[in-house]
Amino acid sequence: MNPINNPFAPGAGAPPPELVGRDPILEQVRILLGRIKVKKPEKSILLTGLRGVGKTVLLNKARLIAREEHNFLTVKIESHENKPLGLLIAPLLRELLYDLDRVAGLGHKVKRGLAVLRSFVASLTMQVGEVSLGLDIEPEKGSADSGDIEIDLPKLFTVVAEAAEERQRAIAIFVDEIQYFNSRELGALIMAMHEVQQLQLPLVLIAAGLPILPGLAGESKSYAERLFSFPEIGPLSAPDARKALDEPARKSGVVFARAALNEIFRLTQGYPYFIQEWGYQSWNTATGSPITLRVVRDATEKVVQRLDANFFRVRFDRLASGEKRFLRAMAGLGPGPHRTGDIVEALGGKTGSLGPVRSRLIKKGMIYSPAHGDLSFTVPLFDKFMLRAIPE
Repeated sequence: MNPINNPFAPGAGAPPPELVGRDPILEQVRILLGRIKVKKPEKSILLTGLRGVGKTVLLNKARLIAREEHNFLTVKIESHENKPLGLLIAPLLRELLYDLDRVAGLGHKVKRGLAVLRSFVASLTMQVGEVSLGLDIEPEKGSADSGDIEIDLPKLFTVVAEAAEERQRAIAIFVDEIQYFNSRELGALIMAMHEVQQLQLPLVLIAAGLPILPGLAGESKSYAERLFSFPEIGPLSAPDARKALDEPARKSGVVFARAALNEIFRLTQGYPYFIQEWGYQSWNTATGSPITLRVVRDATEKVVQRLDANFFRVRFDRLASGEKRFLRAMAGLGPGPHRTGDIVEALGGKTGSLGPVRSRLIKKGMIYSPAHGDLSFTVPLFDKFMLRAIPE
């Protein structure tokens, strides 16, 4: 069939043609935004889930809801291992404050927000080298310039939220891959949100991360569980997975055979990213409607090749040889979760010698501990890839 008309959209954060099975989460987002607008307290949201469940898609949808349905000002940060939180957020808050400035001229609190941001940036310059945002304003000395992110960020968030309140606006900060912030940065974000919530200021945080996130937040600040809700985003149910494939195809005049839908659900285990990949390749493989079980089976080889070359390989190539051996031993035991002792036995090593490898793999977001003493892959189907990548 014509690939130009293919409705499916495999890609990192690409919106699917049919967003299904996520209505409860989106309703929770709407309630949060609505309550903050009317100055009622509500927990900010930290979405958690494995790779490929659609956390980024949900984050982008939540941002759209914030802007279009609730008239929030929004900023979005994608964290990564090699850039500090301060460097990521400062230019975004500068842009936000200038947006507030354009609403009705420079007000007292907007001007103060820019002055405190200038102090914050000056402190960053002392820590990481030259940082220039072109802020033509005198810094407010003694505000957000201590060099301690856990002291400075709450002050910065407070004055920015006060500036928004002065303009009768609200702010939503979105953070993807939040687990990559170090413990002090995550602690600073939690403390900043705690301060904002206590003052009932119009600023919320909606973030997404791997399943290790609730543990990281709790370890950083014990009150995190009272400040945030942690909705767990899992794979789609069989009916929702079938709907995610069937409805976009029908809108384009094509149907899936029931057996084909069932086979894609079996192969993907309901993970939305993989559903899009199998839908995309099945469409391109089919010569016409209906898309049959045979078509899906013929398309599977192409899907696996694409996943291996892109989705899986980009993570595999970041690993050291010892880390690859650890993951290969896990894969040999099956999809998981697995007891740490079983992995050690498979490697023929000692627990102590493998501890640093385990820690590095958790930090890189490759594995996590769903329960004490257990380990699982953060990437669905990665066990099968490891068996293909390292057959022996």
